[in-house]
Amino acid sequence: MVQLVNVRVITMDAELEFAIQPNTTGKQLFDQVVKTIGLREIWFFGLQYVDSKGYTTWLKLNKRVLSQDVKKETPLQFKFRAKFYPEDVAEEIIQDITLRLFYLQVKNAILSDEIYCPPETSVLLASYAVQAKYGDQNSDIQKSLANDHRLLPQRVMDQHKLSRDEWEERIITWYHEHRGMLREDAMMEYLKLAQDLEMYGVNYFDIKNKKGTELWLGVDALGLNIYEKDDKLTPKIGFPWCEIRNISFNDRKFVIKPIDKKAPDFVFFAPRLRINKRILALCMGNHELYMRRRKPDTIEVQQMKAQAREEKLAKQQEREKLAREIALREEAERKQKEYEERLRNMQEDMERRQKELLDAQETIRRLEEQLRQLQAAKDELEAKQTELHDMMVRLEQAKEMEAEEKSKLEEEIRAKQEEVQRIQEEVNNKDEETKQLQMEVEEVRRKQEEASAALIAATSTPQHHHVAEQEDTEENDDIPNGDISKELYTSDEPIEDPIEERRTLAERNERLQNQLKALKHDLESTRDTEKETTMDKIHKENVRQGRDKYKTLREIRKGNTKRRVDQFENL
Repeated sequence: MVQLVNVRVITMDAELEFAIQPNTTGKQLFDQVVKTIGLREIWFFGLQYVDSKGYTTWLKLNKRVLSQDVKKETPLQFKFRAKFYPEDVAEEIIQDITLRLFYLQVKNAILSDEIYCPPETSVLLASYAVQAKYGDQNSDIQKSLANDHRLLPQRVMDQHKLSRDEWEERIITWYHEHRGMLREDAMMEYLKLAQDLEMYGVNYFDIKNKKGTELWLGVDALGLNIYEKDDKLTPKIGFPWCEIRNISFNDRKFVIKPIDKKAPDFVFFAPRLRINKRILALCMGNHELYMRRRKPDTIEVQQMKAQAREEKLAKQQEREKLAREIALREEAERKQKEYEERLRNMQEDMERRQKELLDAQETIRRLEEQLRQLQAAKDELEAKQTELHDMMVRLEQAKEMEAEEKSKLEEEIRAKQEEVQRIQEEVNNKDEETKQLQMEVEEVRRKQEEASAALIAATSTPQHHHVAEQEDTEENDDIPNGDISKELYTSDEPIEDPIEERRTLAERNERLQNQLKALKHDLESTRDTEKETTMDKIHKENVRQGRDKYKTLREIRKGNTKRRVDQFENL
């Protein structure tokens, strides 16, 4: 019975396990992986492994997995990684899964400092990363960030006198700028910014020229660049893919033949044969993709782009629908809060008016009592006046009375007159009080009518508040120390180097320029210059001289090929 071999493939966000046959090829394993994760843009990716000597290399697709120098362990370990990079992520990446894998790989390279990134760009990239991970999170984003151990390159954090909370505060400030952005769009914005970094997408190899000077060879989507040993940021000489017609090597010697036949061959030396094999594979793959980009899309790619457009449109429509629903819900919640507030105010108003009503009732009761007392006083006054009248009559009739009786009667009459006067004053006072109370009652009644009207108005909504009713073959000849030569496909039509028209995102986007300037200014005062690395100093000098990635590439590709080859030999 055939003994199956266990294999573990680690993508940027998952671990996959397979059991393969001993005769399974690299392509068969690769196909299993891309089918499992639903990836169709397979040309960017490959399977990486560590060989028996500890070097990282790419699995050859046309060979059996077990015939390759994969480190013997159970299960066999592979990493699924991007091998080739697009020239422009916004133009080339079609699928969301492709976007996600590139985003995670580039982010990891930036955070681990494999790709140098200046501090201000690191903070802005981190804000896009937060948006890509959490979206428009309404809860406390700071609590979520507390679980993210890596937000910025450690170098950046070490170089500034800021606590983690202060870094998070800056990242969150810029994160709020991205509100409403889809997670996929945040990943794309991250990559659009990252692809302007000098080390993005570059594979570096130790090489020497004929003089024995130690240099770096950089291989990327746009061509080959030569760097001095202490500076991976600033290439000194460049050769776009459109200038190269043949690449070959013999043992450690690598030869690149330019299209310009007047120019000498571009020759360098690698420390080991296996390095030259790796350089050759990367050159062939990058050159093929470079030429493919300049031809009409294949039917398959056209279909993929059409499908991606449909999916994007469907997502956009779903997003708009969701946004409308959220807006309606927020409006409903706002109205509910508004009505609750109005109801609370009404209740308070009703309680206040109830108290006023009770006060009014008490006033009316006092008025009624006052009126009763007034009527009693009037009755008493009338009785006293009658008595006085009787006494006056009696006085008239008794003129003949004796002086003593007459004097006594006059005294009684005077006393009665004084009493009548007093009672009259009391009646007048009570009458005045009654008038005052009547005015108060009128005021209370008016207020009651106002309260009733307000209560009626408060318990019915105006009409305008109602909602309206409505409806590779990767044939790598393994000939030890033998000659391997590959002719590269060239076009009959001259190809213009894309670098000529290329500008960084910051140069094209004024808003982004201002964001980066604001961040740089903010971080400048907290910077510890003693902790600057060589890369930081090189980057600072490049900025001071007005250089960026594409300006430098345009500069180093000037002049004919012969001049640049001679320049390389003299380094």
